[in-house]
Amino acid sequence: MLIVLVTSPRVAPGLLTAGAWDALRGAARVLCGSPDHPQLPALADAGVSCEILAEAARAPAATLAQTLAAAAQVDGPVVWLAGGPARTALGAGTIEDESDLLAELHKLDAGKDAGEPATVLLHGSADLPGARLLDLVATMEILRSECPWDAKQTHESLAPHLLEEPYEALEALEKGDQRALREELGDVLMQVIFHAEVASERDDGTGYTIDDIADGIVAKLVRRHPHVFADVVVSGADEVKQNWDAIKKAERAEKAAPGDAPASALDGVPFGQPALALAAQLQRRAARADVPPQLAQATSGDGDPGAELGDRLFALVAAARADGLDPETELRAAARRYTERVRGWEQAQAGGR
Repeated sequence: MLIVLVTSPRVAPGLLTAGAWDALRGAARVLCGSPDHPQLPALADAGVSCEILAEAARAPAATLAQTLAAAAQVDGPVVWLAGGPARTALGAGTIEDESDLLAELHKLDAGKDAGEPATVLLHGSADLPGARLLDLVATMEILRSECPWDAKQTHESLAPHLLEEPYEALEALEKGDQRALREELGDVLMQVIFHAEVASERDDGTGYTIDDIADGIVAKLVRRHPHVFADVVVSGADEVKQNWDAIKKAERAEKAAPGDAPASALDGVPFGQPALALAAQLQRRAARADVPPQLAQATSGDGDPGAELGDRLFALVAAARADGLDPETELRAAARRYTERVRGWEQAQAGGR
């Protein structure tokens, strides 16, 4: 019997399942493709010796499968320690990386007589949720050092992408294209990893790493969810929002330096966002702070047509919110409907020629 032992490169070597250790200790032979396989030191410490088949591991999957099948013709099980530098780079040793080899081994098994040794797949360790983020971090480090374009990027040069990628994800969401949304979310995530890698290279005391970013957001989430991570009791989502606003207000007050202007409920609202979204967020913040709603209806009164138009639009945003609608979303939907009408008209014009 040939046991193909797959492990996660994101789990520390030696942290294997009991079944994996039983198979390794009970094997007639343990084989792997590289003397640099990360599991070898742990196996040696446990008294498990391993034979290296470096040349076979560099061969095509069909050739390696034949080599392993021949090696398994002994009394007792034979373990192939999948992965290692000789097979693949990032993600070595996972079942995905060994799919070609497993397919070839199953072909050989299908041609054997009943009762002959067969191939068994054994998972020695598995990724925890989020483990593939380590691959993304490692990939970004490689690109930053080896790709001329990636190497010269700065926070400032990446800024347009930081704005564009979320909009592309939003477009995929609006179209209901889940496959595209998954891909676009990956692009958004890459921007975060890219900026973190750039920041990690600074040596002026302002640098930080992706772990610092993750640690900061985890601390913030825990702090702002006392009903989950502490002993605060809430009656529902509305009270969660109230607590969130109160905690944010306290955080702003704590960060304020002597001489700063008094804290406002509108502090931190980014003015770089689209105007309708900005107006809606300002009004939501003000409403939660019990600001009189009529302030949203105020007009400049100076006869400036532009100012009057802006005031009417701002009031229209307030009316949309009063109806439970998001003005940015609704205007984007109207823009899509308009696009369809224009394209339909263009097609009709082309057909009439």
